[in-house]
Amino acid sequence: MDKESGLSMEKVIVIDFGGQYNQLVARRVRECNVYCEIYSYKTDIEQIKAMKPKGIILTGGPNSCYEESSPSYSKVLFELGIPVLGLCYGAQLMMHVLGGRVEKAPVREYGKIEVTVESSSALFADVSETTVCWMSHNDYISQAAPSFSICAHTADCPVAAAECVEKKLYAIQFHPEVLHTVEGTKMIYNFVRGICGCMGTWRMDSFVEESVKHIREQVGDGKVLLALSGGVDSSVAAGLLSRAIGKQLTCVFVDHGLLRKDEGDEVEAVFGRDGDFDLNFIRVNAQERYYAKLAGVTEPERKRKIIGEEFIRVFEEEAKKIGTVDFLAQGTIYPDVVESGLGGESAVIKSHHNVGGLPDYVDFKEIIEPLRNLFKDEVRKAGLELGIPEKLVFRQPFPGPGLGIRIIGEITAEKVRIVQDADAIYREEVDRAVAVYAKEHGTMAVWKPDQYFAALTNMRSVGVMGDERTYDYAVALRAVKTVDFMTAECAEIPFAVLQTVMNRIINEVRGVNRVVYDLTSKPPGTIEFE
Repeated sequence: MDKESGLSMEKVIVIDFGGQYNQLVARRVRECNVYCEIYSYKTDIEQIKAMKPKGIILTGGPNSCYEESSPSYSKVLFELGIPVLGLCYGAQLMMHVLGGRVEKAPVREYGKIEVTVESSSALFADVSETTVCWMSHNDYISQAAPSFSICAHTADCPVAAAECVEKKLYAIQFHPEVLHTVEGTKMIYNFVRGICGCMGTWRMDSFVEESVKHIREQVGDGKVLLALSGGVDSSVAAGLLSRAIGKQLTCVFVDHGLLRKDEGDEVEAVFGRDGDFDLNFIRVNAQERYYAKLAGVTEPERKRKIIGEEFIRVFEEEAKKIGTVDFLAQGTIYPDVVESGLGGESAVIKSHHNVGGLPDYVDFKEIIEPLRNLFKDEVRKAGLELGIPEKLVFRQPFPGPGLGIRIIGEITAEKVRIVQDADAIYREEVDRAVAVYAKEHGTMAVWKPDQYFAALTNMRSVGVMGDERTYDYAVALRAVKTVDFMTAECAEIPFAVLQTVMNRIINEVRGVNRVVYDLTSKPPGTIEFE
């Protein structure tokens, strides 16, 4: 059994060279029912060998591989006999290390490009001879390494893909992991299930079963304290822990005053004494404590750290009231780990209250994170497997720091009221519009967002209401369409719906005189504001 993940399985690893799609690569591998983890290119070759991966994938990256200061990897990696797939920068690095030539491209390729592939290649089995792929590169492979044969090209890229079948080495200049590459899923599948020979045993039923066993072994007869927010991640963590250890688990719900409107009471109704879960449930009302700690703080990372530290302090206090508590459990998921800079080489995007935001001193024997290796959609699948109601499993994601990162600038009770009221109106109107569309058309609206919320900007502007001058805040509406929350596009909510939302917010929410709609995709933005 893999002690770190609690699972025994075949594994493909992703070596990250700073590419923006590193998580997406891992996600695509898991869609093939093969477990996958991300590691930095700085990971020692002996550690890679010790993991005994069935395959290795090298990600893209922003550098030029022929520059001395650029990320690289030992030539030994390509001599292990393990199948290796290089993507974009990873492909160029493979060619460079093995004796090919990489140069500045005479014609830069970016976006959807028509690629001609050799269907005889195992990598392109069942792929159309001419297929649309996503390119993003300034350099190109001008000459493949010795023993490699070219198996794909474009009008401007002579080596769009190359392979050395004997050594199981494959290089692709484009990005098969992104949805814009029409047959990219087939290519990833061909590598993982075909070339690597993976059987595809990574499934949620086996994950739940093995995780329950691992938790029981880890906890023994100890007591566990879980931070329960009522969101998807912590709810599934509670369900998994409850199945494993029952009444050894105590769930503490901290109402930090940064929740959505009426959410504190809703969480208590679901998980409390009269709810559907057989849990030890404690609610702590700590609103004023948080507002005092956050007074005057405007920097996003500092806000996250304060909120995270207060969570731990509250839990320590509750643990002392309960008695001996051996473990702290959290609903950390894999994107939290990677985005906090702990899983790969990409830049730290943000710290999470249950990863990078932990204080140095924690008064518990050990921290348990049963969902640490799962992406969001895998968490939902695990929740259904555990029998958690769909209304909870498919609830909109809500960040651990709550509205603290949906309020730009200083947090005050007044600002919390504004964003709570505006957000409630926005979600109510979107839900109503989606329901009406479904009733009229017999199908779900194509524009239905996967996540949507209101945030309070720190911008105040002049307005006119009732013939009087106002100087109030601007509320920003956010709505995105996404599969895995690693990338996201702005949802095209009908203009009439947005107008209704705008009118209601300005008329019903005191302190707001302007409403804007955020069109930014992820990347370059994040789904949340801070």
